Amino acid sequence: MKIENEDALDNLVICPQCHTLHQEIPIEDGAKACCSECKSIMYRYDSRLAEHGLALSIAALVFFAVANFFPLVKIELLGNEQFITIPKTVMSLFENGFFIVGMICAFLIFIFPLMIFVIYLLIFALLKLRKGEQFSKELLILLSRLKPWSMSDIFLISILVALVKLIGYAQIHMGIAFWALIVFVLLDIYLTRSIHISEIWMLRKRVFLPKAKQENAV
Repeated sequence: MKIENEDALDNLVICPQCHTLHQEIPIEDGAKACCSECKSIMYRYDSRLAEHGLALSIAALVFFAVANFFPLVKIELLGNEQFITIPKTVMSLFENGFFIVGMICAFLIFIFPLMIFVIYLLIFALLKLRKGEQFSKELLILLSRLKPWSMSDIFLISILVALVKLIGYAQIHMGIAFWALIVFVLLDIYLTRSIHISEIWMLRKRVFLPKAKQENAV
């Protein structure tokens, strides 16, 4: 396939499974485009993706706030009670001299997840309002670079492993933040894994496509 200029690359799609190059074609609302070679789904079109994404982003940020500002677990050992929170866990690393580990944990379990969902919120809000064409492009580029660094699910698994080891030595009570963290991780997995970033690019392309071109595509 001959590429005359860089703009022509915007109309090409690579299959995520077999990496076959395809020409992007307009599809109807709710339809899916499949690879001609391996038949896997390459992209979908959902006209309400902005509304759904905006609602999920707001919900995720609410649960993220609850998970960070309320106790995750309460541990009772020999009459002593200890409440564990995410900020307290990070601060304890700094207090014990583990500055590099503390910085890594702060970025992976707090700063990057927060940035990712704030970016999601801004992108879906801009697409809903049909504003910020260039700004939404820059946000999507930043989002694609930050997504691999969200480790909320790994953090949740590490908490579960630690709690399993402590069950035989202390009484453990799950706090509201623990359940909020589970919901946040589920929303994180759905938004970052189920909704492919290419689908948001395609929605942005349709939103900011000139009206005349939209009429011709239909």
